[in-house]
Order: sequence, then structure tokens, then C-alpha cells
Amino acid sequence: MTQWKVPLADVVFGPEEIAAVTAVLESGWLSMGPKTQEFEARFAHFLDVKHALAVTNGTAALHLACQALGLSTGDEVLCPVLTFVASANAILYTGAKPVFVDINGPHNLNLSVADAAGKVTERTRAIMVVHYAGYPCDMDAIAALARRHGLKIIEDCAHAPGAVYHSAQGPRLAGTLGDIGCFSFFANKNMTTGEGGLVVTNDDALARHMKFLRSHGMTTLTWDRHRGHSFSYDVVDKGYNYRLDEMRAALGIVQLKRLEEGNAKRRNLALRYQEILQNMQSLELPFAGAPEGSTYHLFPVLLKDGTQRPDFMAALARQGIQTSVHYPPVHLFSYYRQLWPEGYDHLIPRAEAAAQREVTLPLFPAMTSSQLAHVVQAIREFFLKAG
Repeated sequence: MTQWKVPLADVVFGPEEIAAVTAVLESGWLSMGPKTQEFEARFAHFLDVKHALAVTNGTAALHLACQALGLSTGDEVLCPVLTFVASANAILYTGAKPVFVDINGPHNLNLSVADAAGKVTERTRAIMVVHYAGYPCDMDAIAALARRHGLKIIEDCAHAPGAVYHSAQGPRLAGTLGDIGCFSFFANKNMTTGEGGLVVTNDDALARHMKFLRSHGMTTLTWDRHRGHSFSYDVVDKGYNYRLDEMRAALGIVQLKRLEEGNAKRRNLALRYQEILQNMQSLELPFAGAPEGSTYHLFPVLLKDGTQRPDFMAALARQGIQTSVHYPPVHLFSYYRQLWPEGYDHLIPRAEAAAQREVTLPLFPAMTSSQLAHVVQAIREFFLKAG
């Protein structure tokens, strides 16, 4: 295993996380139960939303959202092409088809509302937005588009727990801006439970539907029967096993307490990166000057010359610096190529052009000023040698 001097992301668990998980193990109740309910209640309070349901991972959250909205074969869902493949996969699970939407441009890697509007058809049922790198999309414009065409809105908030969108109605948190918000707590996220996710909504009917879908379509859970609230159950829907266990819920409770402080540290690091790198002629900085409110999940840069990317990433790796690419556009993956006619990629040129130049630099709350300086120095040295 490579020992990076500066990893791309890092997780620091302290005594409180260890004690929380130990307490669950000592309790003897490991499946979804009281800690899961507490985690859900705390997250709902944090977002000021009516319903929060913990699930096994962010992909499960997206799938439940698509399923609860009734998406099925023949339906279309507008979806950003510059995202992790789980966003599009969750749509496919229902039989619906993701219709990929271009980005705004190198200055803003979020979904283009104008491009989305041009791809609405009579089959379009929903729009899925991803707050790329933690920067909220233009949700006022997205909401207006949805109203015009009667579309549902799914927010993929994997990068954006705690992100603030400054809407026409005032500041609101990501996840509360559409019909359903979906979160991921994977190991590299701003708050983590290792694996895990959560789905939120203010719609009582959608919450009820997703609650059944989460656990085999059953009307009562094992924890309910354990407490004597019921002695049997009915199955009212084709459900799934998307339950979260108590150990991860306990981690989530502690991690949620740390979220705002961690996001603030990410912000300070990102602003420092921007201050130092903004004058480098060989780089472009997406989201420079973006409104306050990002969670700064990632720090993406664009190389002016995309052909340099392999050499750039290799040079940083030799200095012990881990980098990555976020993301290869979904439509270029082998599986997705076969779903669309030849030449489909020409309909989303900005995303493809930016993706060929994108590199993600290390960013995590425990990153030190000396680590950041090491990254910057390695970048300077590369461009000096490259001429």
C-alpha cells in the first residue's frame, strides 16, 4: 500500500467514534434500531426537513428516490454527465433512461440548465442534479424548469452535506431544494460512516413509500417487533434490503457533530489553494469566485494543456502526492456507449473537453499548511520543467 505524503483524502476517527461503535457492540443490538433512529432524527433536524431515512449507501438512496417517484421503462431523467456513475446507474435500475446534460463550462462544472431545457421531451419525468465538489447548482433555475414541464427533482448531495444555497427565498441547505435529497457517507466524504447513505424529503407520501421500500416492503421492522409494538408484518411493495446497521449509525451521529467544523477547514484550505494558484498561467480554477456555501468536497483544477495530465499526475505522485480525476464522463464508459447512437458525445462537448483536462488535488480537514505548500511547490516545479 502506497504511503502518500499528501493523500487525496483522509479520515480521522477519534475516541468518540470508537466509543460510539463500542457501545453499540456492547448493547447486543446491531441491525437497524435506536441508533439509526437517532441518526435520522439528528440529520432531519440539521437540515430542517421532515423525513430522513438512513440506508446502506448513497446509491441505494438514489435508487429509492427514483423508485418512489415512480420512474419506469420509457421514462427519461435529465442527469449530469460529469458525475460518479452511481447517479446514472440508479436511474437505469428503474428501467428509465438517463439523458446526459452538459456542464456550464470550465468555470462551473455543474449541470447546465440551458442544456437541460433543450433536452426535455414528452418522456422526461425528472431531473437529477449533482452539487459537484460541494458547489450548489443553480436551483432556482432548475426549479423553474421543473415547474414548466412538471418534473420531479432529485438532489444527489454526495458532495454536499451542509452546503448552503442562497435562493430567492433565502439560504437553504442542499437536499431540501427538490423533492428528494440523497446523501452518501462513503469513506472519502465530508462525513463518513465507511459505507452508508441517507434520503430526505418533506413529502409524507414519498417518505412512507421509501420507508417500505428500504426494508423488503415490510410494514414493521425487527426493532418494532423486538419492542413489542407488533408481532407480525405484511409486505406491501417490492422492497429491498437497504437498511443501515447500528455501528454505522453511531458513527454518523458523531460525524454529523464534526461536519460544520470540517467543512470550514476545507473552505480555508480551498481559499488558500485559490489564492496561490490563481496566477498560474497553466491552470484554470473552476468555481473561483463562486458564492459562499460550498462544502469544498473536492478541489478540481483544469490544465490548460490536457495532454500534460498523465505527466502532471505522475510528477506529483513521485513527490508523494495523490491526485485523481473527477470524473470520466459517464457517456464514455463502455456500458453506456452501447445505449446511445454513435456521435452522442458531440451533444455534450463542454463536459468532455473539461474532463480531459481535470485533475483533483488533495483536500481534507486534517490537511496541514505544510502539506498544501508541498502540493503547490510540486505543481510549480512541474510547470517550470515543462517550460
